Amino acid sequence: MTAAAKKIFSYLLKAAILILAFLFIYHQFLNKNDNLKQFERLIAQISRQQVIYILSAIVLLMFLNWLLESLKWQFLSRRLVDISIWAAIEAVFCGLTWAIFTPNRIGEYGGRVMFLPNRKRIHGIFAMAVGSFAQNVITNVTGLLAGLWFVYYFLNINIWLYIGIMVLVLLFLCLLLIFYFNIKWLVGFLDRISFLKKYHRFFDIMGRYNFKELLLVMLYSLARFFVFSFQYYLVIHLLLPNIPFFSMMMTVIVFIFIQSALPSLDLLDIGVRSFTAAHLFLYVTNQQIAIIAAVSSIWLINLIIPAILGSVFVLKLKFFDRTV
Repeated sequence: MTAAAKKIFSYLLKAAILILAFLFIYHQFLNKNDNLKQFERLIAQISRQQVIYILSAIVLLMFLNWLLESLKWQFLSRRLVDISIWAAIEAVFCGLTWAIFTPNRIGEYGGRVMFLPNRKRIHGIFAMAVGSFAQNVITNVTGLLAGLWFVYYFLNINIWLYIGIMVLVLLFLCLLLIFYFNIKWLVGFLDRISFLKKYHRFFDIMGRYNFKELLLVMLYSLARFFVFSFQYYLVIHLLLPNIPFFSMMMTVIVFIFIQSALPSLDLLDIGVRSFTAAHLFLYVTNQQIAIIAAVSSIWLINLIIPAILGSVFVLKLKFFDRTV
């Protein structure tokens, strides 16, 4: 398959997912009257004061989430230039504004590094890649381990097949962690490719972080993971307080893992998220509309509101800054 064909296929796949997702939501809201009535009864049982408290907590956790990401970005970028925590916050929120209109949030890289001096921006992309890699490692480790639990308890598969899957997952996670803490191997690999070697000065930054620094970046990523996982717990527990805590959190972690692997566009991502969450949570509840409402609120608070706030910082960008 050619590159052009792959690109077309990717767009068609995303379009199909979005169409199916929105059809699913339409079906849930308009054709599942019993489900909708059950959801209305759930909402009626929740006091307005309780809703305000929970939503306020979720908004505060959103700011904590992106503060942690800003601290991580400040730490990673210090190999290039010293920036204040406020400058890091501006860069992170500006990146979120760019991300919302780009596939798989690729624009976040461009929006964030534009706050670096011109000659450091390409280096900054690779520094940011280290932070993204750390976040992906956390998502994969937690998601796959939770996935093993999910498969064991909810899917009726042959025990030997399960053991085989478990061995492969654990092997993959070990290799992933080894590669992360030895990311300098990637620099060495890129150096062996003749046409990339001349760009060594850009991607060399990935090999400059030592074990302790990489561990700190991973701890920032882990803290972020706990924060947004707790957000999901708060809003789902508000709507569906009878779901056991452990089952809910393990399913949330699996959902976050699956969501991270799906092609996405933040602005239209809610359909895919809702479709995925509603079907995944069927194993722990039949209240699909409540789950859709919970996922939608997290999407709005964690991605859309920060992207709107970040639009203010876009005005501060210096596209032609030539400082070192």
